[in-house]
Amino acid sequence: MESDPRDYGEQCRFDAFCKKVLRNEARAYLRNMKRQREREAFFSDLSQAELDKLCVVDRYPSDSIVFSSHGYDLHIDNELVAEAFSALPQMEQSILILHCTLDLADGEIGNLVGMSRSAVQRHRTKALQELREALSALMPKGG
Repeated sequence: MESDPRDYGEQCRFDAFCKKVLRNEARAYLRNMKRQREREAFFSDLSQAELDKLCVVDRYPSDSIVFSSHGYDLHIDNELVAEAFSALPQMEQSILILHCTLDLADGEIGNLVGMSRSAVQRHRTKALQELREALSALMPKGG
């Protein structure tokens, strides 16, 4: 078989085309890798606030104590707080549950429980003060 000089020219052009394609692919790959490196960050470089956004905490029903009033639930995870909350009278528990879960004003809570706004405010203030005192008593010394 004899080689045709025209075939040699076509081979050279095809060889040059293949080299050009490979060179361009390598440039594109390196450019993409550089862009990826510029956008990536190490976990050690992130602030605590940014790390907290990435964090997910699983919540299980057994992890909290549930108090209910008027169809709304208040989940308390801390045993000391739950113990102090359970010591409150039922009416004050209901007022705090509605205040904490629904963020209702005293007048709206009064409409639900059948009290005046000022009575709800007194009960809520009293209940919060009792919680503070109970938690202060339950807290370990120096903690």
